[in-house]
Amino acid sequence: MAIGASKEEATSRRIRLGMVGGGQGAFIGAVHRIAARLDDQYELVAGALSSDPARAKASAKDLGIADDRAYTSFEEMAKAEAARPDGIEVVSIVTPNHMHAPAAKAFLKAGIHVICDKPMTLTVDEAKELVDLVQSSGKIFALTHNYTGYPMIRQARAMVAAGELGEIRLVQAEYPQDWLTERAEATGSNKQAEWRTDPARTGAGGCIGDIGTHAYNLACYVSGLELDELLAQLSTFVEGRKVDDDVQILLKWKGGAKGMLWASQVAVGNENGLKLRVYGTKGGLEWTQADPNYLWFTRFGEPKQLLTRNGAGAWAEGTRVSRVPGGHPEGYLEGFANIYTEAARAIHAARDGSPVDPAVNYPTVQDGLVGMQFIQAAVASSAAGNVWTKVG
Repeated sequence: MAIGASKEEATSRRIRLGMVGGGQGAFIGAVHRIAARLDDQYELVAGALSSDPARAKASAKDLGIADDRAYTSFEEMAKAEAARPDGIEVVSIVTPNHMHAPAAKAFLKAGIHVICDKPMTLTVDEAKELVDLVQSSGKIFALTHNYTGYPMIRQARAMVAAGELGEIRLVQAEYPQDWLTERAEATGSNKQAEWRTDPARTGAGGCIGDIGTHAYNLACYVSGLELDELLAQLSTFVEGRKVDDDVQILLKWKGGAKGMLWASQVAVGNENGLKLRVYGTKGGLEWTQADPNYLWFTRFGEPKQLLTRNGAGAWAEGTRVSRVPGGHPEGYLEGFANIYTEAARAIHAARDGSPVDPAVNYPTVQDGLVGMQFIQAAVASSAAGNVWTKVG
């Protein structure tokens, strides 16, 4: 709350938020709610929190949502909230993947802004429909590729754009996990594993859609490059699994740069090992999500430098989205919150009819389309026997 502002003023300034999915037992719903509240920009006032009506009502009660705004379907919620004078201004969609596009369409058509989890849709055609709908509706659409919210990732992007690395030659990204090393989806007790390995709910790509898209999005975001072709090998190591659980891809970027991407959910000993390395003619950058407040920068022929969040050598692009002094760690939740807060700045501007600050930066519906084109090309390349395939 701003100094001197009353509680009533702060409440009226908060953006009225609704949520689809994310009810009892859902990990990512709680993450989104924390991210939305961290900078006091949103107030959760409505929800269709589960496809099970009883669980939807119980989840809403747990979160203090009024009974008349606890809905049992997103269709009902979009219609009812659009008709209320105090209806939600934006909805957060945190369902399994197959429900992202239907829910987003319903709220956009109702005149409500959207914040959506990734991947944005199940297919490229759905993604293109959403791009058109966002453009025609004039509404804000933010995609929660949350790793782009880390301050040192913002700094890395700015350094590349400023030419600190020279002409980019190599972009390497990886994201290994081990939580699906065994067939957790068959136990009946792991809801996340169950839907994330079901092609009907997760899409044609398993590991590639779940975490491969994060690594790819980060590579594009920092390097500023656009992918031309890829050669992919999608593997399923766990017997009986219906989607890929390991992804190895060669990358050809437009302009001549090369790269590789590895994502795995069966790499024993890895938790969330997201890493990015970018190398140019003048220097290189290395970042790992396990130590997100640090960025290694090396100029050719000089010693390696450790750049720290809000430390000596910090760039404004990173400090702008940082909350505490250097040496105090900021991590996953704060990075996620930066996406919500950047979206909030755009929503406030739309509410006031004022221009959006040019520094505001969050993944958009166009990033969602790019991600789906990447998944489609990788699945096609692998199915064709690991051949070079155009992206887009």
